This record gives sequence, structure tokens and C-alpha cells, in this order.
Amino acid sequence: MTTTVRMPQWGMGITEGAVLRWLKREGDVVAEGEVLAEIETAKTVEELESPTSGTVARLLVGEGQTVAVREPIALIDG
Repeated sequence: MTTTVRMPQWGMGITEGAVLRWLKREGDVVAEGEVLAEIETAKTVEELESPTSGTVARLLVGEGQTVAVREPIALIDG
């Protein structure tokens, strides 16, 4: 089963975020709760944790790219 990782919304009024750095690459194994990326919003930099365990199948957003909250940013095969 493939899980879609989406840009989180970490506060009221936050409408977008930027991927500062991916800590996992395509093909890497990831555990649920393990940090996938560092995300920058207008107010802060946060660590995005994996919602599931599996293999990073695809990174949909490049480092430095800004996307709207709830938009897909990665796929994890479980």
C-alpha cells in the first residue's frame, strides 16, 4: 500500500511550506515517526515525521520548493 505524505499545516493561517532539506532519499527505508524532512513555514522550521513505515518511493517536491498545505510531497510504499 502506498501512503501519500502531504505538506502539513502547523498553525492557523499557515497556507504553505517549503522543503528545506530531505533527510531521506528515494529508496531509503523509513520507520513511522522517523524524520523525513525539514519544513519551513512563515513562522518556524519543523521536522516532518513519517506517518508510516516503509520505503520512500518518490519525492514529489524538491529542496527549496514551496507548496500549499495538504499538497502531496512524497510517497511511501509500505
